Amino acid sequence: MRYGLIAGNGRFPELALESARQLGHDVTVIAIQEEASKSLETLAPRLHWISLGQLSKLIDILKKEGITEVVMCGQVKHAKIFSSIVPDWRLVKLLATLPSKNTDGLIGGVVKVLQDEGIHLSDSTLLLKPMLATSGAMTKRKPDKDETIDIEYGRRVADALAGFDVGQSVAICERACVALEAMEGTDAMLRRGGSLVNGRRLSLVKVARRREHLLFDVPVVGLSTIPAMLETGTTVLAVEAGRTLMLDREEMLQQANQANICIVGF
Repeated sequence: MRYGLIAGNGRFPELALESARQLGHDVTVIAIQEEASKSLETLAPRLHWISLGQLSKLIDILKKEGITEVVMCGQVKHAKIFSSIVPDWRLVKLLATLPSKNTDGLIGGVVKVLQDEGIHLSDSTLLLKPMLATSGAMTKRKPDKDETIDIEYGRRVADALAGFDVGQSVAICERACVALEAMEGTDAMLRRGGSLVNGRRLSLVKVARRREHLLFDVPVVGLSTIPAMLETGTTVLAVEAGRTLMLDREEMLQQANQANICIVGF
């Protein structure tokens, strides 16, 4: 199967490429200059660089490569989408039609433009199904009674937050929400929350957006999450099963077990 892979930052694109190679898929990478790593040049059989806002160039590359199915892998920072973008004529035309210029509105508009060109945007987890979080405790330690109560409360808060185009995570301490994620990212949010609780333990709850699809903005946790949790006294990480990617999953769970951290899918 042939796929196009639109690459943002982080290891997500590299892992998707490795998985695609193991599955025997033929992948062409379209890397975003403002975000993607140069290391992709040595990993991808075919790679093209584009800048944020070059919608016409993206379509031209996909058509030239004969690609009709594409996935987006890797983060594009929300701030860059609206501060660094220099739109080409096609994107200018699209922006003029959007009722709301948030990320959902912008990507939804791009999906429609691609569809009109015979190109289908698939869920970004398409090549990484084995890395999705599973239901229940994934570590040796399960959440205790107080952590379970905090997780249930955090889920309600995070679900409400996910209805807006902002962050996906909340930090909970003793059934109180001490921090909400915005553009700063999960680790920075945890540090802010940790500074407010005077050494009491935190619970981190992360959910996916309230969408039926996983085209973009899929929740991702990885090895960097564990040191941030240790630094801030966060004892449990609760993520949405089947909708959260766990990068370096086995090593992450091993580190969590060594630190007596609980990771659970709901």
